[in-house]
Amino acid sequence: ANSYTLPQSDGTKRNRKNLRKAMALLEEAGLTVQDGALRDADGTPITFNVLLRQGDSEMKTVVEIYARALERLGITLMPEPVDNAQYVGRQSSFDFDLTKVRRELSLSPGNEQKLYWGSAGADQPGSRNLMGIASPAVDAMIDTMLSVTDPEDFVAATRALDRLLMAGRYVIPIWSFDKGRIAHKHALKFPQTLPIYGDRTGFMPDVWWYQED
Repeated sequence: ANSYTLPQSDGTKRNRKNLRKAMALLEEAGLTVQDGALRDADGTPITFNVLLRQGDSEMKTVVEIYARALERLGITLMPEPVDNAQYVGRQSSFDFDLTKVRRELSLSPGNEQKLYWGSAGADQPGSRNLMGIASPAVDAMIDTMLSVTDPEDFVAATRALDRLLMAGRYVIPIWSFDKGRIAHKHALKFPQTLPIYGDRTGFMPDVWWYQED
């Protein structure tokens, strides 16, 4: 009953039910559609650029699909492809409205949580805290997580941190997979029981070996 779930879609291109909910929330925040564009109280249209790495055609396609959905709310979303040097420089200086990020986290969270979400990195160029999170509650949960000695307290602090990050709506989830798919030759063997080293895509082949039949 207390679990957190993302909004559910009916899978159609025009999800009218969710669009109505979204518009009601936008209006509650003081935004209205005027002349086909969503505008704030000053009449300024709501537009966003998405910083992308040049050549990332997959993400560009995803952004264009997302942009067509936001058009129905009067929001303009535009992909902005730049070369690698500009991409790295602008991410490091937080010079973007939206950008792509993918995180691979340890199965046992530790000090890296300060780098990802800690307020010390909110305004620090080159920080991994791309969202600029500066939350005393988030900092407190990370500090608690790193200082407790009881496993139950550790799990409780980690789950509380997770809840705070989700409730803050810092990320727009685009897609997720519940399976890791790896193509491999039949001659590659692996243990029946895999060690729990992490959840990144490549961790499993680290413990595989080549064996001809």
